[in-house]
Amino acid sequence: MSEAAARDPLAFSALVLALAGELVQGIHDRVGAAGFDDLRPAHGFAFARISHGGATTGELAEHLGVTKQAAAQLVDELVRKGYVERTTHPTDARARLLRLTERGWACTRAADAAAVEAVAPYRRLLGEERFAALVRDLSALGPRGPVRPAW
Repeated sequence: MSEAAARDPLAFSALVLALAGELVQGIHDRVGAAGFDDLRPAHGFAFARISHGGATTGELAEHLGVTKQAAAQLVDELVRKGYVERTTHPTDARARLLRLTERGWACTRAADAAAVEAVAPYRRLLGEERFAALVRDLSALGPRGPVRPAW
């Protein structure tokens, strides 16, 4: 990349978006190769929220930035595929708490391993010190909310 391109805010945007897309696709491909080929990348964002102590459909909708109806459809799909179960909510008799099943946890572990593998080429290219510095810099720039799929 030229020095002029390195100063261009649009070049930065394009690079970050391209890298994010490449990472999401790389993780998705590896998760599929691990036997979880009936999922879409958006499911991983739902798993991330549900895996932290469970969630209601409304909480999942807020996390994903979608309507409750869209979240309910996604939940129905994940329940049907055996990744999520609806359980009694401990404090709200009207709500159902979503939890990962063993299959959901196995998929989450596969996604964690896939993320490590997907990032490995960048670690090798930059070296551990530069990679750690990049992560710190991106953390300083990063959003202060849930990581959502690009719908």
